[in-house]
Amino acid sequence: MTWVARAGAVMVSALMATSVGAEPSGVTERATQLKDGPGRDLTVGQCILCHSLEYIRSNAPAMNREAWQKTIQKMKERFGAPLTDAEARQILEYLSANYSGNAP
Repeated sequence: MTWVARAGAVMVSALMATSVGAEPSGVTERATQLKDGPGRDLTVGQCILCHSLEYIRSNAPAMNREAWQKTIQKMKERFGAPLTDAEARQILEYLSANYSGNAP
């Protein structure tokens, strides 16, 4: 399955679950939502392919722009994240603006 097909399947599953209010049994908290802003949709669409969005929120206090840049590069080089350079820059801008240290 290509990454595009996999991304589509993940997005469809997520939309179906949220549209009918379905949650896995035993889950009491809502799915993690990221802050609105330019680059949010791209970030969600790419990052959720491999890990939960909670990864972003839980790591944010220890991250700054340089740390996010290294993490995005690692995701591309070591884990094969299908990102163009332009997409990586957009995700970096979003994460550094919204999830760096004590960002509001």
